[in-house]
Amino acid sequence: MNILIIGSGGREHALAYCLEKSETCEKVFCVPGNPGISQIAECVDIDTTQHDKLIDFCKLQKINLVVIGPEQFLADGLSDQLRASGYAVFGPSKSAAQLETSKAFAKNFMQKYKIPTAKFAIFDKSQYKEAIDYLAHQDLPIVLKADGLAGGKGVVIATSQEEAMQVTKDYLDGALGSASEKIVIEEFMQGEEASVFAICDGENFITLAPAQDHKRIGEGNTGKNTGGMGAYAPANLVNSKVLEEVKSKIIEPTLRGIKEEKMPFIGCLYVGLMIKDDEAKVVEYNVRFGDPETQAVLSIFEGDFAKLLYSAAIGNLDKNAVKSISNKAACCVILASKGYPEKFEKGNKITGNLKEDEHTFVFHSGTKMYENNLVTSGGRVLGVTGINENLSLAIADAYKRVDEIEFEGKYFRKDIGKNQK
Repeated sequence: MNILIIGSGGREHALAYCLEKSETCEKVFCVPGNPGISQIAECVDIDTTQHDKLIDFCKLQKINLVVIGPEQFLADGLSDQLRASGYAVFGPSKSAAQLETSKAFAKNFMQKYKIPTAKFAIFDKSQYKEAIDYLAHQDLPIVLKADGLAGGKGVVIATSQEEAMQVTKDYLDGALGSASEKIVIEEFMQGEEASVFAICDGENFITLAPAQDHKRIGEGNTGKNTGGMGAYAPANLVNSKVLEEVKSKIIEPTLRGIKEEKMPFIGCLYVGLMIKDDEAKVVEYNVRFGDPETQAVLSIFEGDFAKLLYSAAIGNLDKNAVKSISNKAACCVILASKGYPEKFEKGNKITGNLKEDEHTFVFHSGTKMYENNLVTSGGRVLGVTGINENLSLAIADAYKRVDEIEFEGKYFRKDIGKNQK
């Protein structure tokens, strides 16, 4: 089959990597793609905001499956338009995507369907006084979330009443535009975070290898939140007992509930978890593959990934397309630009060994070609991924390759995967 991927980052490079290896895949296209993706797929420069042009391209190239990477396209209703034009799409409808695009919707949904999560309250911009009164009676630290999509900048863990009140004022005053016209204030959950991806066809699902992301910029999980500085899979934190509870108490009721709301979920349901004493609660939903967890999870996937996603997209999940989700282990280390997640330079030349070998693959996140040179073009530049028989070896492989790649301002964490229990 001919497959079109929408997106341009490390997640999309990992999707292309796994789809291109599938027996049922004939050709992979990516709009707009990146220099790394262009080595395994045909990248096409189409304005992704012009959905009609994307639909015309699907018709011209006889596309059998469209895989949507970033959440913004789902929020914009691209999956709905493609489905209405007769294409099989791996990605939920705009209405189902509210599980990610509205934190308030997600929390109310979890409460309604008795899905374990943190205690919370919701306030809009007309309820500033009520929000401040509520904060005065809450324990610290406390979590403040903008309701809408905010590019990873919509969550603050406040450690003082003063900080919590200031963030609440800033958010409701429009610091993040329409995304923070409504906020969620929730209790801080103790434990360790992990991620589980469920491939869903609207009724049935299958989970991929559980992963753990490292979101903070600094080692030891210090400093500001980022889009993710690295990940590894499988995460032993999600043992068989935890995984069965995640399936029965979180994923299954989520799929039942979203179907009852008349918006069945077709795509990748990402469940961000907080785990303590083998009990899991939902931190957040995403409605697409995570980044950089995908780079680790798909590096150890064995089977026909194209068949799996296509079967989900047409509402008939083929679990036999999966041979193994974790016979090996993978560790992805993000090479970032100095200054990320704040201001950073672009256009720095990238040199060194970026070639695939038996134990490493380098995914491109923020790169472009300039005057025949590969240069940096984003805060997160490359996802250097080690793949081996166990996690210790995979970590060693990843960091060995990290040392073989250079660009001015290269920054990375040195502790990805090393504190797994």
